[in-house]
Formats: sequence, structure tokens, C-alpha cells
Amino acid sequence: MSSESTPSIPSRPHLVLVGMMGAGKTSGGRRVAKRLHRRHVDLDAAIERTFGRKIPEIFAAEGEPGFRDREHDVLVDLLRGDEPLVVSTGGGAVLREDNRASMRERGTVVWLRAAPQTLLSRVGDGSGRPLLAGDPLGNLTRLAAARADAYRAAAHHIVDVDHMSFDAITTGLAALVAGPDPLPENAATC
Repeated sequence: MSSESTPSIPSRPHLVLVGMMGAGKTSGGRRVAKRLHRRHVDLDAAIERTFGRKIPEIFAAEGEPGFRDREHDVLVDLLRGDEPLVVSTGGGAVLREDNRASMRERGTVVWLRAAPQTLLSRVGDGSGRPLLAGDPLGNLTRLAAARADAYRAAAHHIVDVDHMSFDAITTGLAALVAGPDPLPENAATC
């Protein structure tokens, strides 16, 4: 596992996964939550439950700014609690500075970083993902470049997942939460 990190503060109750769609936030989040005996919350699913509409419907009715406001409200509410959660965010949750600040204050934030080609292999044609419409690879490439600084600003740890299995991702994430010297032998730390 290739990883960059800054010190983790144990008083943060949540593990927050950020990254592009297809990076493994939800699949990895479910697995690590099970291993850590924590509840997993997928932020997009929580938004849909809270507002009774699918994400594409919210985008169509309110545009991206309206969706981002709803995303912010649900994220802040989740992070406010003390029950240790594993939260898999939507790919754009880091775009708002107040979201990044809340995530860093209330959780250990891990950026699951992947190349656009890896992301495309995982999301397929992008159906059901409004931001990929028309040119999935081109849109993923542009989004990844545009969001890289926001992901970096949010993250306490960066894990490159291009050549990792979900088992390896799960093991690495569980180790990050476990405490000092959490990274496997093949990890790089900054």
C-alpha cells in the first residue's frame, strides 16, 4: 500500500473516506466498518434517505449547488455524533471548505486516490452518475484534477488504491485506525 500521512489524533471518533467515485469508498468502507465493529454510513445513501429522492433527481431539480447544500447538512449531522462511524462520502463532499473542516475536526480522513482509468473500470459507463454524462473518462480526468487539492486539504492520510484489492484496502484502513505504526511494510509515509 502506498500511503502519505500526517499524525492521526485518536480523539476523532470517525473514519471518513474521501475520493473520486469508483475509488472504493463504499466497498472499502463497508468492509472496514465490519472489521472495526462500527456502523458504516454511505453519505449519498443517507442523503437519499433523508430527502426521499435519488441523487440524480436532486441534481435535476436543484442543480449541483442545491445538492451540495443537502450533502453538507447530512454530513455535519452525521459527524456531530459520538458513535464511531465509518463514513463513505460522495466524491464532491470535499469541495466545500466547511465540509473539509468538519471532516478533519471530527474524523480521521483518508483519501483513497486512484487514476482515472482505474475509476472508469470500476464505474463503467457512468450511468446514474450525472457528473459523468457524455464522456465518462474525460469527465473523470477533469474532475480528479479539479478536486485533487481539495482531497489533499481534507486528508490526514492518502492511500493509492490503483493496484490494491478490497481486502488490502480494508487491512490498510483498519491499521490506520489501530494506532501507532499502522502502515504495512510496503507503505510509504510522509
